Amino acid sequence: MRRRDPVKRAIFLGVSLVAIMLVWSGMVWVNAKLANERLTGVQTAIEAHNGVYSNVLANINKIAAAKSKLDALQKLQSARFLQGNLLNALQLSMVDGVQLTRLRVEQSYFLAAAAKTEGDNAAPGRPASVKERVVVSLEARDFSANPGDQVNKFKQTIAGQSYFKAMLDKTNSVELVGVPSLQTGPDGKTFATFTVECHFPDQTR
Repeated sequence: MRRRDPVKRAIFLGVSLVAIMLVWSGMVWVNAKLANERLTGVQTAIEAHNGVYSNVLANINKIAAAKSKLDALQKLQSARFLQGNLLNALQLSMVDGVQLTRLRVEQSYFLAAAAKTEGDNAAPGRPASVKERVVVSLEARDFSANPGDQVNKFKQTIAGQSYFKAMLDKTNSVELVGVPSLQTGPDGKTFATFTVECHFPDQTR
């Protein structure tokens, strides 16, 4: 009768359920703690990789900027105006009776503003650029027997020289500025002074 007492059975069953719940709660707590530790480890690894990723992006941007500057320098180097080539060409363009008295190289630069991008779907605007304009002025004296006769010949020689022919504008590249002026030197000889301008094509950089 005592063994079959329903009260004792209920107490035993309750104690068993409480023990099972305690064991289950302990397992859940342990699993949760392990999961939190794994989560912390994963977050730490992600943060470490984020730092590496940020460094990689920064290095990529630096490389792109350096490459852009290098390309610009190479473009500038390939298209820059070389004084030595000009002087060598002038040596090969001398005309009898004509004396070159002054050489002036004028290099002008004009800034072109960048084109802005309008709208989200619009194509990117054009970046800012600089236009370079080179004009070479040659001041000379014509000491020929009839001063002024060699002016056109000098102009034609400059225009036909291989360097100037390749480098100057295709139209109106060599122009006579003003009218030759007759003057008399200290030795009593008469000569004509004149100026010839050589126009190089504009370079956009």
